[in-house]
Amino acid sequence: MKDSKGICPFCRIVRGDDPAARLVYQDPHTAAFFPINPATLGHTLVVPRTHIPEIWDLDEESAVLLTQATLLIAHVTRRTFKPDGLNIIQSNGEAASQTVPHLHVHVVPRWKNDAMGDIWPTETIFSKDEQDRAWKILRKECQKEASI
Repeated sequence: MKDSKGICPFCRIVRGDDPAARLVYQDPHTAAFFPINPATLGHTLVVPRTHIPEIWDLDEESAVLLTQATLLIAHVTRRTFKPDGLNIIQSNGEAASQTVPHLHVHVVPRWKNDAMGDIWPTETIFSKDEQDRAWKILRKECQKEASI
């Protein structure tokens, strides 16, 4: 999703071009800010300052820096809001509910009976055979990557 000028809204925030942004943290590589419609009080987005559309475009060095910033926000959120729990959510692609094509990590403080509710299905319909096939395929591909 881009704004009316075709510019990524998260890039605008990172550049300081969005006066309404509620920036909570920034360093040379990452920025963290409140989303327009937070799921819970304290919900924060952590983004790389460089425009990276999805996790598949992320290099290892940037991944480490993004993870460090996410961990910092998680710890500060815990100290500040004292939630019962915390979700770290990162979505890629429309099917996964990514609405802004700029890699971002949601740090979402959670409380018992908050408005978010459960985020996992109560049951799945995959047979043991389907699960075993998926496991074998993924394991084989991971073993190929590990030997590179």
